Order: sequence, then C-alpha cells, then structure tokens
Amino acid sequence: MSASRSALLATLRDQTEPVTMAALAALSGLHVNTVREHLEALTRLGLVHRHASAPNGRGRPAWLYLATGAEGAPSEYAGLAAALAATIHRTSDTPTEDAAEAGEDWGRRLADERGARPVADATTARGEVVDLLDELGFGADSDPSNTVVRLTRCPLLAAAHQFPDVVCGVHLGLVRGALTAYGADTQGTDLVPFAEPGACLLRLGSA
Repeated sequence: MSASRSALLATLRDQTEPVTMAALAALSGLHVNTVREHLEALTRLGLVHRHASAPNGRGRPAWLYLATGAEGAPSEYAGLAAALAATIHRTSDTPTEDAAEAGEDWGRRLADERGARPVADATTARGEVVDLLDELGFGADSDPSNTVVRLTRCPLLAAAHQFPDVVCGVHLGLVRGALTAYGADTQGTDLVPFAEPGACLLRLGSA
C-alpha cells in the first residue's frame, strides 16, 4: 500500500462518523480523483465500508465512507444532527447566527457540567476550553498561549462539510459559551473550517 493510501486510511480511521469523498479530499489535501481511486482500492481490500447517505433534495445521494471496524460507526445522534442542520439551513434567514446562539447555550451548559468557574487569567480559561473540545472529540492541538488551536477531528464531519454555516456556527458558539463560563473575553474568537489539510483553525482572541 502506498504512503498516500495509508495516510488516507489513517485519516478515515480518525473520524468519528462516516464521511463523504469530498470531505476526505478537504481533510487530506488530495485531489478528489486521487481520493476516489484510493477509496475504491481500500473498499476492495475490505478496509473501508461505504453506504449511501440519506436523500437530500434532488440528485443521487452521496456515498459515505467508514473504516472497517472503526469506533465511529453510524449513529442516531449523527443522523439527527445532520437532519437538524439541514432544517436550520433551509428555514432560517440567518442560519449561522441562529446556530451560533444555540451553540453558546450548549457551550455554557457543557462548561457548567465540568464545574466551570471564572479563572485568574485568560490563558488558563482558554486552556479549559481546549480541554473541553478535546473531550468532545475535536482533536484540539493548541499553541502555548491557547490562542491558536488546530482542530484535527470533527464529531460531525459529513454534516459540517455539507452545512458548514450551521454546524461550524454551532461549534463556534459552543466555544464562545464555554469561554464566557470560564470568565474569558470572546472578542476575536473565530473558526475557519477546513483551513488546512486535516484541520480547522480556531482562534481564541489574543494572548
């Protein structure tokens, strides 16, 4: 197996839910035709399983891919989240803002469940939020000041690739809500989806 194919399989094994070919191309930085070739070979070898996604409007449903034996098997939670994202995207006049507002409530609740209290300095507060993201399965990798964070996994990658305005809006709101719970300023907080191969980029204000 080539190094490129092995790396793609490793990327697929890191995901917590089935993903589309386009999402894998964005994660790996490979051309979609190269990803297609690798996935076909991996499927023939029995290392990858594929199934059709739920219909969403006109057109043929996309294929979803999952590493064989991966823990991130299809779940009711992932399906429900994707359905909710599709509904908000379709019905809201301001889907990103509505999603962020819902995410902020969620982030505050999650932080409260961890016993969040305002902490002495912003770096510590941001560190608590990075730890929370890691616990949620985002594969958070931050710089020493916890101001720039690479998110190397996404618990809802397929939905995020299809409806980034909603899913990424919720995740940004989650971060802002959790920062507030730990007493940190949310000004300058931003999330750039698929900013680089294999990662989204989260900025948590200034040091």
